[in-house]
Amino acid sequence: PQHCRISGVLAPEIAFEVNLPTPWNGRLYMIGNGGHAGEDLDNPGRAAQRGQALEHGFAMAQTNTGHFASKEPSATFVLSNPQKALDYAYRAVHLTAITAKEIANRYYARPVANAYWNSCSNGGRQGLIEAQRFPDDFDGIVANAPWVDQTGFTIGAVWNQRALTETHVSADKLALVAERAMQQCDAVDGLRDGLIDDPRECSFNATRDVPTCAAGGEASAMCLTPAEAAAVQKVYDGPQAGGKTIFPGFMVGSEAVLPRANGAASSGWVGLIAPAEAGGRSADFGLAEGTMRYLVPQPPQAEWDFRSFDFARDPPLLDRWGKLANATETNLRDFRASGGKLLITYGWADAILQPLMGVRYYEQAVAANGRNATDFMRLFMIPGMAHCAGGLGPDQYDAVTAVIDVPSLRQDDLPV
Repeated sequence: PQHCRISGVLAPEIAFEVNLPTPWNGRLYMIGNGGHAGEDLDNPGRAAQRGQALEHGFAMAQTNTGHFASKEPSATFVLSNPQKALDYAYRAVHLTAITAKEIANRYYARPVANAYWNSCSNGGRQGLIEAQRFPDDFDGIVANAPWVDQTGFTIGAVWNQRALTETHVSADKLALVAERAMQQCDAVDGLRDGLIDDPRECSFNATRDVPTCAAGGEASAMCLTPAEAAAVQKVYDGPQAGGKTIFPGFMVGSEAVLPRANGAASSGWVGLIAPAEAGGRSADFGLAEGTMRYLVPQPPQAEWDFRSFDFARDPPLLDRWGKLANATETNLRDFRASGGKLLITYGWADAILQPLMGVRYYEQAVAANGRNATDFMRLFMIPGMAHCAGGLGPDQYDAVTAVIDVPSLRQDDLPV
């Protein structure tokens, strides 16, 4: 659609753009960033979102959060300028939002009526940070599969990498686990439909409910050795210290066998949680390793061995970074008072971020924000959906229109 594009840089290196359509619906729409961010603003996925927003008449904004991953991969951006850590954590999105509004106000000679955020994963974290730190930036926030607790996730990814490095579990064996999990958990909700409605209701345990190999059975895809079963169960249980869980594990159903474009099938864990081959690294661990090398320590440490992490002693080392990047603040009263609406979604079968991270944040936020907290925020858990989309369940929905259509309650309208 016909539009004017304004691009620029906010100091020190926050690249941004604002797209201004003709005609305009009076609203601003902004998207976020995945992982450690730094995407090219014209990459195909982002360009598609820009085009869709413009087709609906939104002014559309986005940022690279202060660096380009093509030049500074993972979290190495802090090596060129420590300020980039703060820009990535929260500052770049806020500055881009207020700059985009000012540009739109001048271009159209009238103020932005409403501003909306819609993004997933790290973008979901960014949306929650906006509600927590900058409650006036957006009127409606859709946080899909938010990376609520970046440091907790990091500890969990190190835990899983260690478990599945010490005992590699093949794709065929993970497919066996998925088959047994679905057999046991599918009908718990009263309907055998190929979906696990709420995996918390199923007591599946890999060490008990998957056939065990006899001695020398490592090569068989029809059973798990005791060591393999224990490694899989560690992923479900989450990191432990002193006999207690210190962060949630992944849900039963996230290991599901998913169809691939080439006709092959593989567990949803392969390559994400579980290394695809013995001695390899998972995608989750790649994020965690970048965080542990460059964002957690001061100064950054290019060399870091995940095998040295002590789950009882070392989690406090992540606290400094957590205070900057984690979206765990539950006091949303200022966002609520401004009339803000928050909609959170998560797929129960997410194999990149732990769904209970989102569930626990929502439950704590509802408790912290007083009476009728669900008037301004809701959580929707989606059976069978993977990370942001995909998986075995229904994964297509229009959360942005839902947020727009719910009337805002200003402070004066709140119930006593």
